[in-house]
Amino acid sequence: MMGQPVAMTHPDHQGADAQCRSCSLVVYFKNQLKLALIGQSLFGQEVYSHLCKEGHRVVGVFTVPDKDGKADPLALAAEKDGTPVFKFPRWRVKGKTIKEVAEAYRSVGAELNVLPFCTQFIPMDVIDSPKHGSIIYHPSILPRHRGASAINWTLIMGDKKAGFSVFWADDGLDTGPILLQRSCDVEPNDTVDALYNRFLFPEGIKAMVEAVQLIADGKAPRIPQPEEGATYEGIQKKENAEISWDQSAEVLHNWIRGHDKVPGAWTEINGQMVTFYGSSLLNSSVPPGEPLEIKGAQKPGLVTKNGLVLFGNDGKALMVRNLQFENGKMIPASQYFSAGETSVVELTAEEMKVAETIKVIWAGILSNIPVIEDSTDFFKSGASSMDVVRLVEEIRQKCGGLQLQNEDVYMATKFEDFIQKVVRKLRGEDQEEELVVDYVSKEVNEMTVNMPYQCFINGQFTDAEDGKTYDTINPTDGSTICKVSYASLADVDKAVAAAKDAFENGEWGRMNARERGRLMYRLADLLEENQEELATIEALDSGAVYTLALKTHIGMSVQTFRYFAGWCDKIQGSTIPINQARPNRNLTFTKKEPLGVCAIIIPWNYPLMMLAWKSAACLAAGNTLVLKPAQVTPLTALKFAELSVKAGFPKGVINIIPGSGGVAGQRLSEHPDIRKLGFTGSTPIGKQIMRSAASNLKKVSLELGGKSPLIIFNDCEIDKAVRMGMGAVFFNKGENCIAAGRLFVEESIHDEFVTRVVEEIKKMKIGDPLDRSTDHGPQNHKAHLEKLLQYCEAGVKEGATLVYGGRQIPRPGFFMEPTVFTDVEDHMYLAKEESFGPIMVISKFQNGDIDGVLLRANNTEYGLASGVFTRDINKAMYISEKLEAGTVFINTYNKTDVAAPFGGVKQSGFGKDLGEEALNEYLKTKTVTLEY
Repeated sequence: MMGQPVAMTHPDHQGADAQCRSCSLVVYFKNQLKLALIGQSLFGQEVYSHLCKEGHRVVGVFTVPDKDGKADPLALAAEKDGTPVFKFPRWRVKGKTIKEVAEAYRSVGAELNVLPFCTQFIPMDVIDSPKHGSIIYHPSILPRHRGASAINWTLIMGDKKAGFSVFWADDGLDTGPILLQRSCDVEPNDTVDALYNRFLFPEGIKAMVEAVQLIADGKAPRIPQPEEGATYEGIQKKENAEISWDQSAEVLHNWIRGHDKVPGAWTEINGQMVTFYGSSLLNSSVPPGEPLEIKGAQKPGLVTKNGLVLFGNDGKALMVRNLQFENGKMIPASQYFSAGETSVVELTAEEMKVAETIKVIWAGILSNIPVIEDSTDFFKSGASSMDVVRLVEEIRQKCGGLQLQNEDVYMATKFEDFIQKVVRKLRGEDQEEELVVDYVSKEVNEMTVNMPYQCFINGQFTDAEDGKTYDTINPTDGSTICKVSYASLADVDKAVAAAKDAFENGEWGRMNARERGRLMYRLADLLEENQEELATIEALDSGAVYTLALKTHIGMSVQTFRYFAGWCDKIQGSTIPINQARPNRNLTFTKKEPLGVCAIIIPWNYPLMMLAWKSAACLAAGNTLVLKPAQVTPLTALKFAELSVKAGFPKGVINIIPGSGGVAGQRLSEHPDIRKLGFTGSTPIGKQIMRSAASNLKKVSLELGGKSPLIIFNDCEIDKAVRMGMGAVFFNKGENCIAAGRLFVEESIHDEFVTRVVEEIKKMKIGDPLDRSTDHGPQNHKAHLEKLLQYCEAGVKEGATLVYGGRQIPRPGFFMEPTVFTDVEDHMYLAKEESFGPIMVISKFQNGDIDGVLLRANNTEYGLASGVFTRDINKAMYISEKLEAGTVFINTYNKTDVAAPFGGVKQSGFGKDLGEEALNEYLKTKTVTLEY
């Protein structure tokens, strides 16, 4: 907001003494305001709840986008109450307010902006828009410590008073007039967390509510901030948090506690960065300990049983409880020496001498082993993960700075193998071959987009073996984006062989589950870091509206990889008490194991998201994969392959083969080395895949066609039903597997519903998907557009009423008008067949005929999703039990989440994507019984 975000830089705290309160309880005061809340976190949630309780009307909540599929607490509270919630990732671009964001904000008609915990930059035209302007919470006693690290600087500077200000926003840097302030004493060992939980959180909530009431009553002061005592200290970052040792113990203590937990005060010990946490002044005598040399310190620290004692230049002392090393490992400071930190010993780099040195290091770690032999296994000899850190660090210190990674130890656990790995590193023989990418580059969407276009097999981009290519088309204008490799049968076989070798002989098969999760987290981070480029490619290649691609196509892909990364080390078997357990002393247990090489075939409507839904679960389970993207949308899958290399995935784990379903897809479905095939696409192709998969009885999961019914009763919230009913049909241009294929609308509201839908359609902007104001982009490809037009012609011929649309828009590209049909009878083609496009099919049902409409809704061979809109919870639950579908939405639609299983019944397929159940699609259960 304004120049810098005037927000606390520490994370919100679950332990704060506050409980969420419902806004349904309203106490009417004489003076009330219409408020827009701009912020986030539990603090924002509590301010919101208290303002509602005091009778003010919150007309809009503006908060941050969902993170990892989880909404911010403020958003959750507001959504529960039905308050309009907006989740903008940003308010301005290049200093200019985003038009759509500003319009959405102004639409709520707020009289006052309240910013309780805002980390975004809010433009001044928004700040000044309401009648009463904007008020902001700031965690310092202004004008001292202006800026985002205010709490940190309160402690760093040794202030005896802390507090907060509620001030009026202006166009300066936290310089607006003061409305009210509160202060508290700073205790000698207070941390940011302690101050926040004790005072800034609970009292800040009360103060924000008080400030709003003062404004409502016309009693709010505007006290200009004085120049005297005004300061500004910048946001603290890791690089400027290094400890300067020539200071008193109190100053050192203030520096360390002021950076705890973010970004962490650090120093150099034995050549590496060590970060200190949990500082306190030592008022008692110094306990005995072992000296520790610290770079720059005038006196060594002492590692004691209580922590690490440090000394100031005044002879006084402080103590820190925890240390964190560069690799992220945190230990109690008292355990420093037992964690394996030793002094550097300079040695020659000759290979034999290195081997002898490493043998000595192993012997020091494995002190229980009399002699280190070639066959000695590091872990079977009793080493732990902490010993891995020690081994890597000791080798770096004692072998001329030789850099190993923790995973090098896990990949070569026997001494003989480990020495071979070390020697290869010394010779440079094990360096990963640099990834060569022959991009097609385009200047589009104010960026340079670099797109791989070749097959990705065994960690390398390569042309198809026979050199064949095909054009991938931009549906916005029909132009060719680039020529893409067209995989042959030989390419498929090479990809499967690479995946099989990676699973059976490569690092992936030996990698521990937590390390596998680390790679997946890194890949998720890279997807997020490259989200703008990926969303742009998605818009070019599939016609997805850019803003939707950012949120859903890419955003949910990131969430999916993070979700399944967390599952990697949580896949568990069980122990089973069998009948023969006594007197034979038998033990039976189960193990969940990966299947091996998996094939994944995905559709063109959500190219990257469908890849993520299947491949994330597949990889989390420990499998390798060969993935065939849809022929018409291969580009984000190939970009994903490039990012997987950057994330550190071993060769052969991920293989991407663009091409046709008839060649590459068919070969995958019948390949004898494929142990599982996951497919999303049409029901006819799903049936063909099942027939082919029978060749080696490979496991199959299918997410197929749909004709999802949406039943709208006359007791629904009509505004919501219209809005969400349109989303159920027109979301992603109707190219949505769970799109509402048929709407059943109760007779008494049918005409009103249709009228309002048409009115809203006329407001939709159809055009370039890269235009931020576009609502509706082109259909995915020409053949699909032609199929949709034929679908509409069939509907008219059968006697359905074409209320709106049904035509191609006369402009370049594959654009179709959003379409509405009514009077659709159960026998009609429109009532039975899926359009997979922006075509709303509406059928009327008699008032109160619940069982009758249920029979009609279930009269389909499909069963992917369904929905119902009604205020009657009993009716809703009854219908949810009776609807034959894998998913039922009640008073909402399209609300999928990475943790919720997704899949269909009947001819919509079987098996699940997402959630814990998806892992079982890529695992096998082994039962082990032993007698002892």
